Amino acid sequence: MNKLIKQTIKHSIKLLIKKVSLVLVASSMAFSAWAVSLDQAKQQGLVGEMSNGYLGVVIASSEVNNLVDMVNKKRKDIYLNLARKNNITMQQVTKLAGEKSMAKTQSGHLIQNSSGQWVKK
Repeated sequence: MNKLIKQTIKHSIKLLIKKVSLVLVASSMAFSAWAVSLDQAKQQGLVGEMSNGYLGVVIASSEVNNLVDMVNKKRKDIYLNLARKNNITMQQVTKLAGEKSMAKTQSGHLIQNSSGQWVKK
């Protein structure tokens, strides 16, 4: 019985990781109206990915702040839906999403390290 429970949990985690990955891809597509601005902001070092699954402001301006707010609102909505669907906490979803988004961040773009500093990947 114990082995069956472990297998079920492993399977559920794998499915959740796949869903989070698909959501991140879908959310990237959903932001296509801002894709150029978001990409430019990342290339210019104005924004970066954080370990909590959200985009962070590196160099503030009203345009950058608005972009980050819009992206993070969409991400939060997606994360809430994932948490509800999979009967897990937001903290679990954002942790997985953060790991995925940081792993997918292009070399040379910024990520926030565990000390809260912005560093190039």
